[in-house]
Amino acid sequence: MTDKKLKIVVWNEAVHEARNKPETMAEMYPDGIHGAIAAGLRGFYPDAEITTATLADPEHGLDEETLAATDVLLWWGHIAHHEVSDEVVERVQRHVLGGMGLVVLHSGHFAKIFTRLLGTTCSLKWRNDGERELVWTVKPSHPIAAGVESPILIPKQEMYGELFDIPEPDDLIFISSFEGGEVFRSGVTFSRGKGRIFYFSPGDQEYPVYHQPQIQRVIANSVGWVAQPEQFRDAPEVTNQARAWFLAT
Repeated sequence: MTDKKLKIVVWNEAVHEARNKPETMAEMYPDGIHGAIAAGLRGFYPDAEITTATLADPEHGLDEETLAATDVLLWWGHIAHHEVSDEVVERVQRHVLGGMGLVVLHSGHFAKIFTRLLGTTCSLKWRNDGERELVWTVKPSHPIAAGVESPILIPKQEMYGELFDIPEPDDLIFISSFEGGEVFRSGVTFSRGKGRIFYFSPGDQEYPVYHQPQIQRVIANSVGWVAQPEQFRDAPEVTNQARAWFLAT
């Protein structure tokens, strides 16, 4: 993969890590889920600037200066969505609308920023019995699917099932099937303003999914696709144009 020398921020609420719950957390993710995701990305983008941020950081590590310099923000959250500052959410939304890429992972489907951008409940069915998940590629022509096996086998994973209350996605790239019979739209894209968004469901605090090479490849591909480093960062706004203004340029 060509290194575009991107500025990438991996955000994680990091509450499970702080509490070491489940008790296997420290063993599975000694550097946190955010650390594992960042490490996987460094294998694909060795010259990129890849940093992490957490809920406990000042302004959750997502101050204006940081976001203005960020090409792609990855988001992992689970049990502390309500603790995310509305001011920070509004700031992130403004940057996504202006062209910053956003990758939302697993239980981040309930993150304030995701539900705000999509405008739906983003609710779903779930069951955590450690079931086998198969991630099937249904749009192999999409850049996010490049080099990805189909299906990806995840030995144990939390089940997410339909109905997934999201708007019609721009692209449906992956569908997952589970031992219990459910299916789930596990990899979808959206555009909001000038920004690109990818949601990918595999990955849970109870299973070492983010260490799987094929999962890392999907995430790396998605970073490359949502990133628009040449995009001038401003959100669409209302303007009152003079008639035939373009003839004067």
